[in-house]
Amino acid sequence: MKYKKYFRKTSLKQKNIGDLFLEEIQKNNPKSFLEIGVFHGVTARNVCELMNKNHGADFSYTGIDIFDEGDEFKDEVAPVKTFNNPLKNFYFKYIKKQNPYSLEAVEDLLSKFKKNITLLKGNSNEVLKNIELEKVDFIFIDGGHEYNTVKNDLAHSHRLLKNKGTILCDDLNLSQALGVRQAIKEFSDENKIKYEIVHERFAKFNFN
Repeated sequence: MKYKKYFRKTSLKQKNIGDLFLEEIQKNNPKSFLEIGVFHGVTARNVCELMNKNHGADFSYTGIDIFDEGDEFKDEVAPVKTFNNPLKNFYFKYIKKQNPYSLEAVEDLLSKFKKNITLLKGNSNEVLKNIELEKVDFIFIDGGHEYNTVKNDLAHSHRLLKNKGTILCDDLNLSQALGVRQAIKEFSDENKIKYEIVHERFAKFNFN
């Protein structure tokens, strides 16, 4: 399956990286997916399309994001939220009349799968402390990039997986994301869990 951008911004925009990402998901063939850092919802839509192709209506997707244009979390190395393409600016401002980085816009993009999705608005440092998922077998971490946030996301992801499933962390190779690499290494060392570097970009933890 090819990764589609749905006329929105995505962090998986480099040539073929979206396709390679979906290949990694396909290897594990999850039925219950948690994404930390939804942004415009492009990855969410692609993952839902893939799970729907593989499992029909028998899948679930949960996404967590701050869905906020403010600067409160500017130190988290958030993606650029504005479009360079004037057509996209026009489309969202005058046709969709949506802020693409809003809960409303992401719900709209995922409306095809509204019975299968749960979107949670808030900082993962707080949200993850208060959720329990009956079953989750794949977690994609691409939220805040500050050290404490990544460490928190990894710890709670490990708890939610109950030692069965996969965690895939994005931006291991991002030059300004020193906190990401430090948190991943410490999580690995402290829990004596090795990780695999995938496509020079992702850190992958497999629990079986």
